[in-house]
Amino acid sequence: MEPFTGSAAVFLNTDYDRYLLADGNADLINLYRQLQDEGEAFLRFCRKFFTPENNEEKRYYAWRDEFNRTTDTRLKSGLFLYLNRHCYNGLCRYNARGEFNTPFGRYRRPYFPEREMRLFLIKSRRAEFVHAGFADTMNRARKGDVVYCDPPYVPLSTSADFTDYCSGGFNWDSQAELAKWAGLLSRRGIRVVISNHDTATIRELYESAGAETTHFRVRRSISCDAGNRGTAGELLAVFQPAA
Repeated sequence: MEPFTGSAAVFLNTDYDRYLLADGNADLINLYRQLQDEGEAFLRFCRKFFTPENNEEKRYYAWRDEFNRTTDTRLKSGLFLYLNRHCYNGLCRYNARGEFNTPFGRYRRPYFPEREMRLFLIKSRRAEFVHAGFADTMNRARKGDVVYCDPPYVPLSTSADFTDYCSGGFNWDSQAELAKWAGLLSRRGIRVVISNHDTATIRELYESAGAETTHFRVRRSISCDAGNRGTAGELLAVFQPAA
């Protein structure tokens, strides 16, 4: 189970019998469902957006406007993939009105993930995709399940305003609620793993809720200054199931 599915990297690189994959981003879940339902037909539909004439700033903003206006789920899902591959650093960002507003990325030849989509399609036969918050998703977990949570990370800067970190409102109270749910599930016999930035407050939050933490360094890729794309501390908090 993944309450914060995101790119579905864990799903694609593990081998369980069944998956429950959830996310608070309806556009993302609709994309996954569309591929799951339509298969090769949807893949062909998406490929038409990856042409030289569509890799141009004016066309990008026209498609972005269309994405924000349309109520056609199939078109919106195809455009969501197009925007992800053509926007700046693949950053998914919305304004206060809920409109996708990431700028054009200026790539020479955006990559169409055909092979990855086919792999996803095969594995999706064992998956259920739901648009839901993490609490509702985790409440569906049962003894013997494994839950991996990759929530919006806390900022590394002590001067950052965490209330503005995520447009979806994932603030410190949300972090604390997630840790509470992880502790609750572990007492129900469910293993929970959470990833986050390695900060003193996060360590204290997870360890006080009963987790064992592992610490490591990772390379950061999203920065407007390529020279400052260094490493940052991350941690994994593991909530072991009660005996």
